[in-house]
Amino acid sequence: MTTDSSWFAADLRRELGARNRLWARGRSYVESYGSSPVIVYVPEDLRHGNFFDASYVAISAKPEWHRRFDKIHAQGRALPKAESGRRWRELDSSMSSDALLMNVFCAPAVQQSAILRRTLGVDQDAEPIFGWKARVPLAGRFDRTEVDMRWGNLLVEAKLTETDFQTRAANIVEAYREFDAVFDRDLLPRLEIRTARRRTAVEFAEEFTQEWEERAPDPELALQFQQAIVARARQAEPAEGGYKSYQLIRNVLAAHAERCSFCVLHDERRPDLREAWFAVMAAIRSADLRTRCQVLTWQELAPLLPDDLQEFLDLKYGIVRAGETPSLFPGAIPPE
Repeated sequence: MTTDSSWFAADLRRELGARNRLWARGRSYVESYGSSPVIVYVPEDLRHGNFFDASYVAISAKPEWHRRFDKIHAQGRALPKAESGRRWRELDSSMSSDALLMNVFCAPAVQQSAILRRTLGVDQDAEPIFGWKARVPLAGRFDRTEVDMRWGNLLVEAKLTETDFQTRAANIVEAYREFDAVFDRDLLPRLEIRTARRRTAVEFAEEFTQEWEERAPDPELALQFQQAIVARARQAEPAEGGYKSYQLIRNVLAAHAERCSFCVLHDERRPDLREAWFAVMAAIRSADLRTRCQVLTWQELAPLLPDDLQEFLDLKYGIVRAGETPSLFPGAIPPE
């Protein structure tokens, strides 16, 4: 059964929005424009509202980690201008999965944890690299797309509120040199990618009468009529074959090329992402490579983290160890 990714993502975004409005009190922040505003934090002298204090100190002291703040926020135009004139960064957003990843793995006690290394299968004495540039072989060249984190022999793809793992046209995905050696392409999830702009119902003037008509007694009928118009036009648009979960396909190929392990880290409130990952894993030909691929939730990771970091993750993200109830947030329904 295919779960509705957009519903799970929207529900988590609503909860994180409520939690961060509470967390942001006493911290510098702004809210994005729109009906579902997102909290975006303003860096301060010694702290950043989006980060666990110990992690932010470690990030600030390491230039290669702090360079992750160079990445400009993709929806910066939907945010009020910062008083300092500074452009908004992706790591400022309360919805950023990269920020959550760095909150956890930049904490000094986490890097030094032997039990965490054993759990993740990290067998090298190395520091995490964020935004690691993979060299996945293409025909005559390399794909330098970045992986969220490399820690020793482990590659990690981190997710939080993203809707999915992206899609790409078949000709792009199949251009990877080892694609057919690694995957059974017939088992990978496919889709049709529309190549024309999607139009709304009001753009199809020929479908509507220009004469006065009485208002429909049931508004739902009018909505269904409009949706049918759009659906017919959608089916008539040109399309090309593509693959779902492109990020996962690319990262498995990177793990194969580098002889690494690969882990997907996601929130347990996003079962749709786990389902998408299992669909890709099922298409991996090599049993050895398949055993080097794993999935872990932030909640499963939580018990291995320091107590103060666990408290931070609970209050700001609602992430707690299995069997525990997250702290309440505005609008939450108390458990019975």
